[in-house]
Amino acid sequence: MTMSIDTAISEDVDFATVRAERKATLAAAFRIFGRFGFNEGVAGHITVRDPEHLDRFWVNPFSVNFRMIRAEDLICVDHHGEIVEGDGLLNRAAFAIHSRIHLARPDVIAAAHSHSVYGKAFSALHRELRPLTQDACIFFEDHALFDDYTGVVWDESEGDRIADALGERKAVILANHGLLTVGHSIEEAVYWFVTMERTCQAELAVLAAGGGRPIPDDVARHTYSMVGSHAAGRFGATPLFDWIRSVEEGL
Repeated sequence: MTMSIDTAISEDVDFATVRAERKATLAAAFRIFGRFGFNEGVAGHITVRDPEHLDRFWVNPFSVNFRMIRAEDLICVDHHGEIVEGDGLLNRAAFAIHSRIHLARPDVIAAAHSHSVYGKAFSALHRELRPLTQDACIFFEDHALFDDYTGVVWDESEGDRIADALGERKAVILANHGLLTVGHSIEEAVYWFVTMERTCQAELAVLAAGGGRPIPDDVARHTYSMVGSHAAGRFGATPLFDWIRSVEEGL
């Protein structure tokens, strides 16, 4: 399998420095999610692959509000579900989903999932997004539907099925559940999630107004080539991370 540039870090890199940077960025990502209201009780998780031990990932501890998460709160989990660093509790659903995605997709550095309002509302329609807006074209032919809700994800086999539905795409709609996005960086995964949530909101508004007219496939495909790349996702997240670090200066 081909790994991303971020995944295949050369041996002369200071792993401790890279790890600290990823943890700081991941903690900031949670606070962005918190500010956007993506909290829903204990549900929701964002993960980032450890730069040195590629079979481990960092994740939020169970039952800590997104807006309160700091780098030192994060826990590191291996693909067997063992906490190898950190003191928090592991969210079983986070492990069941994210461990299988990181295992199936060695190119993925980060994955994000929460029970955001518009994402879970749209997921109840059991269908993919249409290219109704320019931003919707980010996901044109690059997201999937996992159309088989069976309850809270506790089992790794369910995570395998979600990973299989995701395939090589950037996002998957989990029917009656919510959204999940992945990226070659934390920033990319976060931006895809934020804009996918808003795209769900926009399509629901269009449906309420009578239906709308989709962008033609050829135009949507061309637009995707300009707004749907890994670089576009990472660059699109820059204002979000600049903002959260500015409003929380000193944290």
